[in-house]
Amino acid sequence: MKFLPLTPNGSTPVRALTIAGTDSGGGAGIQADSRTMAMCGVHACVAVAAVTVQNTVGVSGFHEIPPSVVADQVRAVVGDIGVGAAKTGMLASTAIIEAVTAVCTEVGIGRDQAVPLVVDPVCASMHGDPLLHEEALDAIRTTLFPIATLVTPNLDEVRLITGIDVVDDATAHSAAEALHALGAQWVLVKGGHLRTSTSSTDLLFDGDKFLEFTSPRIDTGNDHGGGDTLAAAVACALANGYTIPDAVAFGKEWVTKCLAASYDLGAGHGPVSPLWRLHQS
Repeated sequence: MKFLPLTPNGSTPVRALTIAGTDSGGGAGIQADSRTMAMCGVHACVAVAAVTVQNTVGVSGFHEIPPSVVADQVRAVVGDIGVGAAKTGMLASTAIIEAVTAVCTEVGIGRDQAVPLVVDPVCASMHGDPLLHEEALDAIRTTLFPIATLVTPNLDEVRLITGIDVVDDATAHSAAEALHALGAQWVLVKGGHLRTSTSSTDLLFDGDKFLEFTSPRIDTGNDHGGGDTLAAAVACALANGYTIPDAVAFGKEWVTKCLAASYDLGAGHGPVSPLWRLHQS
């Protein structure tokens, strides 16, 4: 694959910001975002929105960071270091979503702003454990989506947000249209959970045209952190000046290779792994 450009040693690399929750098991969340950003040659800045208690078999609890502290982390990073792109992951509550939306608007992050924003609307872990208070779904729809440059829901999140159960191409198109109507500039309906073929197709929509991104389906049970990894890779490409379609193409290829390099960990689902990059010239 075509790698993102690496900055010479001693020079300041491209920067990106992740606003998300932690994963104590190291497979998803801010840990997955930071790992992918590092392997893409991007300096990762973080704003922690929640601390989870989890491992490979599930999430047993989480603690929300005060919304003002989440927003202050964003201000501190952008005001001093500066970022070329940002992404969100687990935001946990309406109050945090509202605080993140307000601070991103304030510092120039989001659609029609200088810094693009990738919104991964994390609602639950891959085990089905909730990572978002139920009432916060409306805040995602009405507050966060309208400032998003790109949203990247999986099919479970599509169903929760739009009520549409994606089972084929027609319903995927309908879901993309419904998501776009909520205000995001671009929508990516990820097809990884639609296990009806030997390939995996993600559908990108900008309100006018549809683009498909297809890759071979990787047969593995170790797919923890796949959504975070895709969104982080897209953010890295955007920070490097890629267009949305080119950034999505990069992210799709990146996460496919991470799935192929995934490994066993603990008693449950192991993580996708960007460590394959260490073995490439």
